[in-house]
Amino acid sequence: MGKAGYSSGNSKGWQLAVFAVLLVAVIGAGTYLLATKMTSSGGPGKPQQLTVVKSSKIIKSSYDLIVVGTDPEGLAAAVSAARNGLKTLLVDGYDREILGGLMTLGWLNSLDMNYEPSKGLLSNHDILNKGIFSEWYGRIEGDSFDVVTAANVFNDIVSKEDNIDLLLKTKKIEPQMATAGAGALARVTGIVVTKSDGSRVAIEAKAVIDATQDGDIAAAAGVPFTVGREDLMDPKSRMAVTAVFRLSDITPERWASFSKPIQAEDKGLGVYGINEMSLWGLTKMQDYPAVNKEKVRMRGLNGGRQNDNTMLVNALQIFGVDPFDPKSRQEAFQIAKDELPNVLAYLKEQYPEFEGVELAGIAPELYVRESRHMQGEYRLSIIDLLENRDQWDRIAFGGYPVDIQRTSPKDNGAVVIDPDKYAVPYRSIVPLKVDGLLVVGRAASYDTLPHGSARVVPVGMAEGEAAGASVKIAIDKNISFRQLSASKESIAKLHTMLNDQGMDLKPYSLKPAPYMEHKSYEGLKTAVSLGLSSGGYRNEFDLDKASNQQRMVNMLEGMRKFKPGAMSGSASAVIAKANEPAKQALTLDSAAQMIASLLKQDATPANALNNLLTKGILNKETVDGITKKQELSNGDTYMLINDVYKYIKAAK
Repeated sequence: MGKAGYSSGNSKGWQLAVFAVLLVAVIGAGTYLLATKMTSSGGPGKPQQLTVVKSSKIIKSSYDLIVVGTDPEGLAAAVSAARNGLKTLLVDGYDREILGGLMTLGWLNSLDMNYEPSKGLLSNHDILNKGIFSEWYGRIEGDSFDVVTAANVFNDIVSKEDNIDLLLKTKKIEPQMATAGAGALARVTGIVVTKSDGSRVAIEAKAVIDATQDGDIAAAAGVPFTVGREDLMDPKSRMAVTAVFRLSDITPERWASFSKPIQAEDKGLGVYGINEMSLWGLTKMQDYPAVNKEKVRMRGLNGGRQNDNTMLVNALQIFGVDPFDPKSRQEAFQIAKDELPNVLAYLKEQYPEFEGVELAGIAPELYVRESRHMQGEYRLSIIDLLENRDQWDRIAFGGYPVDIQRTSPKDNGAVVIDPDKYAVPYRSIVPLKVDGLLVVGRAASYDTLPHGSARVVPVGMAEGEAAGASVKIAIDKNISFRQLSASKESIAKLHTMLNDQGMDLKPYSLKPAPYMEHKSYEGLKTAVSLGLSSGGYRNEFDLDKASNQQRMVNMLEGMRKFKPGAMSGSASAVIAKANEPAKQALTLDSAAQMIASLLKQDATPANALNNLLTKGILNKETVDGITKKQELSNGDTYMLINDVYKYIKAAK
């Protein structure tokens, strides 16, 4: 949640920039911060007793549907299926005693919300994903919530469904597979559960939904996937893991005192703020000198109040954690335990408002942002978000910024783009190579960059609700999910079902963003797709601003990993003797020399451009489109990058 390096609110940055000064002058900074966070009504309430959640006494040998995973996405899937008349088993393989997973046991109690694009300067923003998500959201405290309240509401919603059987605290869950005949795809026909007493039980089902955080069932069933940033040729890299921690003695008076330092840092821009339940800011924490420098960094705080005068904080980032290795996970908890006393001391030193506050625990589960990305019938791309694309088989909408958190202590993360609205297609939850299975949540079929936005819980719960309803259609029609995903008639029926359940899945069309109408847009698409360009919260790609020598070298060297054999030279060698190349204008000839050097072309500074044109590495149209050949713009460099990338992709 929030901007790389610090926390932020949920508002659209470009909108804030337009009217921030006027709005602050008219209604005051405090009210402004509340308005931009766009909270639901509510606030702290009385602490609740945690409802005991019990497994069903009798687990049948066969169900219409099995949903694996009790995170919010799985709960939405099970409830949706049950309400459509399907006998459903909801099962979890962790040592959990309550429902809600990441939200209630990972203590991630601040929601990354998705809102309809604003239709006016001060218009209200409607939540993009309604249905079961809104049903749950309407019963909690706000954009941040008490984890006991959340767990109790989840349990209440699930327990009221007679068609749901619940099985918790199993030791292991494996997919049960049908033997595939010649030319046929493998098919999941149920699961094999190892219970807490060690006994193994096979449970059949007409369909299985994998709602585990890491896509465990799909991976075991043979669904292809990428890990972390593998699709950007960086498979060992993934976003930081967080151990959410609790602070005590957060009284109403102390909470009110936090507004002063936050507003001082915000300076009326609306980037940091505080409301009844949430705070996002306190950015001096970014400079916290970690004791374990190789494993830990702090970001500005994302804080969510609890009803017992405590606050949960999402800010401690831990690196090098293998989410598939229990030992690595346990080591992460120890790292957090060792580091947090020093974090708190620094927090009090920087912000006297925290004097008297103490550590009151670490979340039972880690907040793992990224692991597997399944490959499905459709892979959500960053271009889908860049262009705010609708999909004919839409089942969820996103609008949260593409928030790529740090991947190492030396990294500062990035906000690639802040989309207005994009659709997630049904095809993105239908995995390749395996039938009888759907995958919802952050392990669904997204590239790593769009995953930075689509991984948020409101999107995942909408996917879960759609998945549960679609099982009813597939069973009634006796078709596979793959066939359903290709049938406009079946998808239309799914849309009708979901809209009747309270979702809102109408098609939409948005005006193209200004960068889409720029002459360099084709180059921008390539640069963004390769992770070489970010627009931030305001979608400012600065296409017409002057580039520089260092920036061009950085992009070319960054492109090398996509085909290192074809780019075995050195672009940086061209500026090895340059004085402050980041301040030197980039000419077309010097850019051509950098490209030629990277590709090991036999070219001199004088003939590099002609050499690249003759060999088809650069296109004449690209070169002719550059108006200032002695001072290339960022847009010009993106178009050159686009030519080079197309050339190396086509090269054998």
